[in-house]
Amino acid sequence: MGYYDDHMRSEKMKKERGGSGKIFIAAISGGIVGALIVVAMLPILLDWGAYMQPDNQASAQESVATTTTIPSEQIEFKQIQTEVTDAVGKVSDAVVGVVNIQQGGGSIFSPPGATEAGTGSGVVYKKENGKAYIVTNHHVIDKASKIEVSLSNGTRVEATLLGSDSLTDLAVLTIEEEHVSQVAVFGDSDTITLGEPVIAIGNPLGLEFFGSVTQGIVSGTERTIPVLYDRSGQPQWEADVIQTDAAINPGNSGGALVNLRGEVIGINSMKIAQSQAEGIGFAIPINTAKPIIEDLEMHNEVKRPFMGIGLMSLSDISLEHQRNTLKLPEEVTHGIVVTGVEQQSPAFNAGLKQYDVIVKLDDTEIKGTLELRKYLYNSKNVGDTMKVTYYRDGKLQETEMTLIEQVF
Repeated sequence: MGYYDDHMRSEKMKKERGGSGKIFIAAISGGIVGALIVVAMLPILLDWGAYMQPDNQASAQESVATTTTIPSEQIEFKQIQTEVTDAVGKVSDAVVGVVNIQQGGGSIFSPPGATEAGTGSGVVYKKENGKAYIVTNHHVIDKASKIEVSLSNGTRVEATLLGSDSLTDLAVLTIEEEHVSQVAVFGDSDTITLGEPVIAIGNPLGLEFFGSVTQGIVSGTERTIPVLYDRSGQPQWEADVIQTDAAINPGNSGGALVNLRGEVIGINSMKIAQSQAEGIGFAIPINTAKPIIEDLEMHNEVKRPFMGIGLMSLSDISLEHQRNTLKLPEEVTHGIVVTGVEQQSPAFNAGLKQYDVIVKLDDTEIKGTLELRKYLYNSKNVGDTMKVTYYRDGKLQETEMTLIEQVF
């Protein structure tokens, strides 16, 4: 029995030895073939940078190669491109500096000769008939005896003032077309949305900092800011503005507020510099500016319709005079009191008289002098017919007038 077991064990060991030998021979053959393949592929692997080394040695050699063997002129730095940089590139060369030069008064505090009274910004929006047209703010060029424009390449050229309007704070200049390489495109300010990214481009601190770009969002789309007051401090005009948190400083006035398409949607105008309102900037919507720009181009002024009356808000009249002098019903609490009528004016020809109280123009309710001016200037044109609803001696009446051009 033991012999049988030994015989079987011996036979089994012979078989195992034979199998191991075959495996060993196969392994040796595979290793030789693999080595030959690696040797054949070595030039290609080295060319690909895939030749493997121990970690420490590879890292050290890579470090040495990076610092010592690659010429600096062969290192390529890619310029970052974003929606913002693309938008700025479409407008930046069309934003110029505007220099207000005034003559001195000849006193020891204001010596004779031309001096720079201030700087601002402007936007080139059109080239036509050899001229380039620039929109800026009225206050940037106010009282200037000479105006110069500083281009993006640093060149300064003399500009001609076509016209200016203090009520909307806009002005139009021209320079020779040959100096301009880029013209801005006007967008549609009626389509902007709250939170939309915007870019302010201008000249915030003088010509030495020309070409400043700040970014923010649209914080408000239908803001009104009082910009004209009477002697009693009552607002006589309000500007419709875009509110943004993009930094707009005094020298940015007249510069461009731009959307991410590179379109000008506003003309930067002012900044509230109060601690409780830090970072709030304003721009004139481009759709509001367009008709003003067209009037300044064509007529050198803004042609506004004229009624020919003196005005006073009913709220400024004592309750006693409202009841006894004007004889108004108690339910009438708002309106415009006619304090005088110019001879041969539209109001005179329509039959209006002193102490009449206007409560409507066409179908628009008028509560004060501000509402009257805004309706007259924004909704009517010279030559239009306008219906006037008013109280006289306590009775409601209507009349019509044909508006004429206001002459200053």
